[in-house]
Amino acid sequence: MTIRAVLFDFSGTLFRLEHDSLTAHDELMRALTAPVGVAEGLDVDEAEWERRDLDPVAHRELHLAVLAGAGAADPVGFYENLLSPAFWQPYPDAAQALGTELPTAVVSNIAWDIRPVFARHGVEHRVDEYVLSYQEGFAKPDPKLFRVACDRLGVHPSEALMIGDSPEADGGAAAIGCAVEIVEPCPTSARPDALLRALRKHT
Repeated sequence: MTIRAVLFDFSGTLFRLEHDSLTAHDELMRALTAPVGVAEGLDVDEAEWERRDLDPVAHRELHLAVLAGAGAADPVGFYENLLSPAFWQPYPDAAQALGTELPTAVVSNIAWDIRPVFARHGVEHRVDEYVLSYQEGFAKPDPKLFRVACDRLGVHPSEALMIGDSPEADGGAAAIGCAVEIVEPCPTSARPDALLRALRKHT
């Protein structure tokens, strides 16, 4: 089947939480931004954590509790940085990958509006639809989120390619017939062209 649309994950796929001031807390940041499950080292109720990307208020409260428990000197400031566009860096090929002529959606488990991140880097106009868990009421790997994206782009799931960094979360797109490509959520400087290579396999 010809690919007629592309779905992208946000964190670890198009952008990564990176900033010099956060380097000392890199392990904690990875735990906080893990796409599914409770990452190692987090002392938190698993059921509540699994639902964090459906409720912005719960997301904030849970993160502040985890940050305080981890000994962060300024949990509120750390959390605000997590949501700040300035702390999210694009992968080197993100703009080019978003610049295809195909309809594009960003499908993300997230509890806050990520559009300002795209606007900061001048690529907001390259995304046709943002399908965000906190707005839709369900999170990846629930097939409903991918189906919403395909419906809004006007394509059958078998005509869509999902590119993400989590086999567990983003791989859920395969359940409705999407093609899936997984990239490594490594530092942006270490992954120059994985998105473009994933696209070339299917387009």
